[in-house]
Amino acid sequence: MKILVTGGAGFIGSHVVDAYVAQGHEVLVVDDLSTGRRENVNSQARLYVLDIRDAKLGEVFAAEKPDVVNHHAAKASVRESMVKPILYADVNVLGSLNLLELSRQYEVSKFIYISTGGAVYGDPEYLPADEAHRILPLDPYGASKACFEHYLPLYHKNHGLSFTILRYANIYGPRQDPLGEAGVVAIFSAQMLHGDPVTINGSGEQERDFVYVGDAATANLAALQKGDGGIYNIGTGVGTSINELFTRMKDISHYTLLAHHGPPKAGEVFKTFLNADKARHELGWRPTVGLNEGLRLTVDDFRAKV
Repeated sequence: MKILVTGGAGFIGSHVVDAYVAQGHEVLVVDDLSTGRRENVNSQARLYVLDIRDAKLGEVFAAEKPDVVNHHAAKASVRESMVKPILYADVNVLGSLNLLELSRQYEVSKFIYISTGGAVYGDPEYLPADEAHRILPLDPYGASKACFEHYLPLYHKNHGLSFTILRYANIYGPRQDPLGEAGVVAIFSAQMLHGDPVTINGSGEQERDFVYVGDAATANLAALQKGDGGIYNIGTGVGTSINELFTRMKDISHYTLLAHHGPPKAGEVFKTFLNADKARHELGWRPTVGLNEGLRLTVDDFRAKV
C-alpha cells in the first residue's frame, strides 16, 4: 500500500511513518520542515518538502497516486493560536481542505485525519470524555481541528472517500521538540536534564491524558484496515496532574530543584482525559506503555542528546 503522511518529519508523524515502513508499506512524506526535522524521516520513505497549502502538492499526487492519506500536519500550539487565529484557520482548515480535494481528485481510498481530543471538547462536562461529548473548544487551535472534522463525512457521502478520525490525547515521547509547539513532557525533560528552573503554569492541578507516541503509532496502523467512518479517542482514560508529572519526572531524571509556579495560560482546558473504549472495541487498540515506562524512555532519549 502507498501511504502519504503529512507532517511525517514531525514528532508524532515520523513515528507513524516508521510503523508503516516496518509493516512493509511504501511511504511518502509531505512536510514543510517548519517544525519537523529531515533527520526524523525514515530512510525508506520519500520526502517532499512542501506546505500543505502549496499548489505544487497536486504534482505529488499526480506523480505518486497514494492509496491512503494520513494527515498529521498542522499548526498545533494552543497558546500561539490565541494570538494567530487566522494562521491556524488557514493551515488547519484551508490547508487540510486542499489535501482533501486532491485526495478526491486522485481517488485516494482512505483519509486518516488526526484531530485533538485534548482541545475539541473544551472543559469537559464529564470525565473521561467520550466521542459523544459535545464539541466546544476554548481556543482557535481546537476550533480549527474540530471544524475540519465536518468535511470528512461530507466527502464520504458525496464522493465516496472513506475516512477515520483519531482524536489524540497528549502524546509524548522521543523526538518531541522542547521548543516551539512543545508538550510539557519535552519541556520538563530538557529543563531537568540541563539543571534549569522548571515553571509550572498555574496551580499544577490541571490534568492531562498522557499517551506514549509508540501507542499513537499503533492506532494509525489499526486505522488502515478498521474504523471506516468512525471517530476515535486515543487516550488512556486516566488524568495525571502536572504536579504529579513533575514529581515522576524529577525522580526519573534525578532533578534536584523545586518547581516554580507561574500564572495560568489563557485558553487552556483545566482537566481533560479521554474514554477510549470505542477504539478498543472497534479498532482493537489499547495503550500498552505505562506512564513511568514512557517517561523513562523519553528522558533517556533526551539524555542521549544532551
